Amino acid sequence: MLDKITKVIRDYKEDPDIVITKDTTFAELELDSLATVELVMNLEDELGITIELDQNIKTVGDLIKILEK
Repeated sequence: MLDKITKVIRDYKEDPDIVITKDTTFAELELDSLATVELVMNLEDELGITIELDQNIKTVGDLIKILEK
């Protein structure tokens, strides 16, 4: 799952070399709330699912936990 999220983030940020781990925060990626919503929409398209946004999503790992439910 991390690989898929990493691909979408790299495409969104237009930076193929960005280092992303489960502990990477969206703040570290310089993604504000609007950018995070756009990113989630891209993930929904990529994965063919609907993601319920939650204020507790701060890291890539938090997002993975939600996707694995």
